[in-house]
Amino acid sequence: MMSFADIALDFLKNLFSFDKAHPLLFTQFYFWAFFALVFAVFCLIKNKCLLRNIFLFFVSLFFYFKTSGLFVLILIFITLYNFFAAKWLNTRKKNGSRNVILGLSVIINLSILCYFKYAYFLTDVVNNLTGLEFRVFDIFSWAGNQITGDTRFSVDVIVLPVGISFYTFQAISYIMDVYRKRIEPVRNIFDFGFYVSFFPQLVAGPIVRANEFIPQLHKKYFLSRRQFGIAVFWIMNGLVKKIVLSDYIAVNFIDRVFDRPLLYTGFENLMALFGYSLQVYADFSGYTDIAIGVAMLMGFYLPKNFNSPYKAKDPGEFWNRWHMSLSRWLKDYLYIPLGGNRNATFGTFCIIIMLAAIAVFLSGSWWIGLAVGVLAVILTLVAIFKPEKRKTITTEINRMDTMLLGGLWHGASWNFVIWGGLNGIGMIFYHFWKDWSIYGRTLFIMAVTFLLRVLCVYVPQPVFTLLFVWCMIVLGGNVLRMLYNLFGFKKPLQWLQDAWAVFQTFTFITFTRLFFRSGSNLDPAVANETAWSTAKNMVNQMGSRWDWSIVPNIIVHYRVVFSLILIGMVIHWLPENFKRRYRIWFAKMPILLMIVVCATIVFVIYQFITADLQAFIYFQF
Repeated sequence: MMSFADIALDFLKNLFSFDKAHPLLFTQFYFWAFFALVFAVFCLIKNKCLLRNIFLFFVSLFFYFKTSGLFVLILIFITLYNFFAAKWLNTRKKNGSRNVILGLSVIINLSILCYFKYAYFLTDVVNNLTGLEFRVFDIFSWAGNQITGDTRFSVDVIVLPVGISFYTFQAISYIMDVYRKRIEPVRNIFDFGFYVSFFPQLVAGPIVRANEFIPQLHKKYFLSRRQFGIAVFWIMNGLVKKIVLSDYIAVNFIDRVFDRPLLYTGFENLMALFGYSLQVYADFSGYTDIAIGVAMLMGFYLPKNFNSPYKAKDPGEFWNRWHMSLSRWLKDYLYIPLGGNRNATFGTFCIIIMLAAIAVFLSGSWWIGLAVGVLAVILTLVAIFKPEKRKTITTEINRMDTMLLGGLWHGASWNFVIWGGLNGIGMIFYHFWKDWSIYGRTLFIMAVTFLLRVLCVYVPQPVFTLLFVWCMIVLGGNVLRMLYNLFGFKKPLQWLQDAWAVFQTFTFITFTRLFFRSGSNLDPAVANETAWSTAKNMVNQMGSRWDWSIVPNIIVHYRVVFSLILIGMVIHWLPENFKRRYRIWFAKMPILLMIVVCATIVFVIYQFITADLQAFIYFQF
């Protein structure tokens, strides 16, 4: 029988060891036990700012260790380097030396990110372009083996540290803002470490700006009764989104279809694709809601990361509502430095030419090369003969560059680049489309529909069938609006126009997610080939002839999943004022009633918990 000392020793060993199979997740009991202990200590020192920040810094490092193991050393290095680099930068007065320090800092941060995140992708690109056979090599595992004199770490596989993209981008924004003299460098290493590693948002965002968060570190703790209620609401809201909506529909339907699309009908593939749009939103925004609630309980405020993105009426508005902290980061630190809507820079053309050239070489398709060449010639001729359009052209190229690199940020696979490119095309197309009259739009979509019909007849392909059906739907809406104008109705039906715009945008975003989802959760070594195969198979199933007689049976069989998808989307589309009212109603209810409501919510959540808790989707980014 084990002694008390042995039991205590075993407990401490488990507590301070990393278990890859059981990371600390918001959806696990262990996290809430961890947070309860942290919050209890926090309450004792909440108004001693420096002690509180030091405590939360080390708690955050412990949290990351329990989530990612020895990768906590990468987080510590990024924290130390950027703290001292910012101080070094602030002591330099000459622009030349400041530029060198900034450039070195950006290179070091991005090199670490690229090594872990894009090693497989870059190796695959080089091998395909040169015919060589390079293989990835984990230099950090090799160093660990050398230090320990053992072979415990595998050097043949590079594992992506959880959340590395988020805290690296956060560190880069800090260095950039110090360089631009928007903020002063943080004086205390513990304050800066706390800013970089704050555990609620460490592994999946939102990306927090230094000028927004660091001033909070020096404020006394304050949490009103209503703020407490709002914090609890966000936590409950996030858990419902994650477990009831995201995990349940993923495990019981979406993952099955994406894993073996050819075993399912076109209708099931289509519903899985639309369901994934809800899943990824509920998953990511659910994490953000919990992070905001947990941080608020400790008196800290994180930025809003989602604003009902599926209410967007065009692709540009969607990206102003979706993952808002990343969109702002890309705008401030990529789009504007490239020239934004002012002019073009060397980077403007370098990025798009490089990615286009690599895509042409890797695909081996002269059609892609021809399309890229024709587009380049058209843009060049327009720029030469219509100088007034040059600014528009460079703006759109900067926008496309931003979306391509934004896609690549999400994952080291060409599928993510395609996904980003499609979003960029959607944004660019809309900027021209919105300036056309209803008659011009109708004529254009009619011509495209006719062309697709010809292709369906003479070059039958499932993708042409899908595009033809979609163009017919869009054409129908435009014809109705044109007839409405022709018959003399002058007052626009704004609510109907808005609903139609939201429907078109949601459908477009959903279909771009085909490339996003098929490239996720894959071994980087085989991601490109597997992702492309999944996307192609799903398109083939959706674009082939459907057997409508079995659709009612499918709906009945998946009635719980489809009901949850419908309920989730209806709640999402509720007016914001209505949502705000029930948030405040929850926050103001008596504590005893709040406890009863929370207990009921937890009971309902428990009924939906799957056998294996699903990691948050954005952990891999």
